[in-house]
Amino acid sequence: MTDNRIATTELGSGGPRVGVQGLGCMGISEFYGDTDERAARDTLEAALEAGVTLFDTADVYGRGANERFLAPFVGAHRDGITLATKFGIERTDDPVYRGVRNDPAYVRQAVEDSLRRLNTEVIDLYYMHRRDPLVPLAESVGAMAELVRQGKVRQLGLSEVTGAELREAHAVHPIAALQSEWSLFSRDVETSAVGAAAELGVAFVPYSPLGRGFLTGAFADAGKELADGDFRQAQPRFTGENARTNAALLEPVHRIAAAHGATAAQVALAWVQQRAGVHGLSVVPIPGTRKRSRLLENVAATRLTLTAEELAELEPIAGQVAGDRYPDMSSTSAARE
Repeated sequence: MTDNRIATTELGSGGPRVGVQGLGCMGISEFYGDTDERAARDTLEAALEAGVTLFDTADVYGRGANERFLAPFVGAHRDGITLATKFGIERTDDPVYRGVRNDPAYVRQAVEDSLRRLNTEVIDLYYMHRRDPLVPLAESVGAMAELVRQGKVRQLGLSEVTGAELREAHAVHPIAALQSEWSLFSRDVETSAVGAAAELGVAFVPYSPLGRGFLTGAFADAGKELADGDFRQAQPRFTGENARTNAALLEPVHRIAAAHGATAAQVALAWVQQRAGVHGLSVVPIPGTRKRSRLLENVAATRLTLTAEELAELEPIAGQVAGDRYPDMSSTSAARE
């Protein structure tokens, strides 16, 4: 290990200490085109060496392939990492179908499947990936709590829930972490979820803190072609006039980055860290990457501090973004606020 590891924070009240930045592993297995698995494994090792200890996956990523891919890394470093995975998004042989299931029987089966694929006896942080409003939240969280009592799961998390839903779940069993999209482009979580998490001592784990790559500046010309199999081809913010509008919004991000000798991605990540501090939150963003160079760029952002004036300059961006986060927002917390 190097001496230049990132700082740590507590993952929820009484939770384990983890690096202040985690690694989202979704893109290793699908969604962003082909992956060089050897390079991806090198990136995992580089992350741990840099002090990244929270590694995030889900059963839906590659229909289990992501969990299987991580298994050897998990086995080699089990005591040095915090392993997070999720259940709740159901896939079938139909490549388009995405269902949401939270019923207790599904929870019990999903955890067994994930434990087997990950080749581990316990999951450190187990998330409900999406909320099915037709299933009482107390039933879903109650089933998850039983997994803690059985020693299969250490802590519970939720993803894409409202502040009211977080409070309801926390009353059934302590929730360690809330994972939802939060970035310069996406701030709807600040409506209620952020405040509830701060009040309850729940850590916030922002996914897509780089706006699925848009905030890196890679799409500055709004004409960048996406590889076959890249799910962003269908994302509203990456298409047509929306892409051109959103690329123009990055001008202050690039200007601030130049002033610090940093990159646009580092400014975007630093913003998330500091914005969470305003709310008194423990925060662990999980930018995803398959490349060692990007990983090192991302972790360097934990040492970047933006001035009050720079934060004020970035404040209006989210309100001007064109296009929703997803083509269908019905399963997100924003739809239930």
